[in-house]
Amino acid sequence: MIPLFQVDAFTDRPFHGNPAAVCLLEAPRDDDWMQAVAAEMNLAETAFISPRDDGYDLRWFTPTCEVDLCGHATLASAHALWETKRLPAGATARFHTRSGLLTASQRDGLIELDFPATPPDPAPAFATSLAEAVRAPVEWAGRSRFDLVARVADADTVRRAAPDLALVGVLPCRGVIVTAPGDDGVHDFVSRFFGPQSGVDEDPVTGSAHCALAPYWASVFNRNTLVGFQASPRGGTVRVQLDGDRVRLSGHAVTVLRGELLA
Repeated sequence: MIPLFQVDAFTDRPFHGNPAAVCLLEAPRDDDWMQAVAAEMNLAETAFISPRDDGYDLRWFTPTCEVDLCGHATLASAHALWETKRLPAGATARFHTRSGLLTASQRDGLIELDFPATPPDPAPAFATSLAEAVRAPVEWAGRSRFDLVARVADADTVRRAAPDLALVGVLPCRGVIVTAPGDDGVHDFVSRFFGPQSGVDEDPVTGSAHCALAPYWASVFNRNTLVGFQASPRGGTVRVQLDGDRVRLSGHAVTVLRGELLA
């Protein structure tokens, strides 16, 4: 029997933020089995952790495919390790992933992830197709390592966005980030993430998207420490700090389910 958790990430309240399933394995399992489990969980991501000499192997699967980088399921994985005392309180979680070594630490009551920055380059050639896909005028179009970025006029446009998912799904990217400056005096910027081509129509809170949003908005505001809000129906706050070619992503996590995987 395999310990299985469901953790709401980037929130301090149950049933908000982004839910991730976390499987704590004693040894690696084959790809087909992990993909089948992720399809069964039917969450944006299911994380699979297995121990190794210098930390843990960590892989992430959507219901349809494996992904190269996932913030909220990494945060959820670290939370599960500390909560089950597999990792002592205060110890740094070291994860070996398809995106290299990622770490998580406990800092000031938050979980802080050390991730690679994926700054978006201007991509004006995609402006028209992005505007058609997100059904809103696009003020700036960019492309990061994984995603296309569409800056729109204001936060309300982000909140009201109702993209044409069929058009989003044929764009050559993992997903589309829609973003604008914040308007509530608390959050510097807001965003939403749509990724039907990755099996996730809308991801509630996307840590890895903030690896692109952090350098973009840092250049706009001319400062490296910012607070983002992902304005999905569940919503979640991601604190970001740009540090050279790395981004520190910070947030809370809440366990909402503990169980055992029998299959």
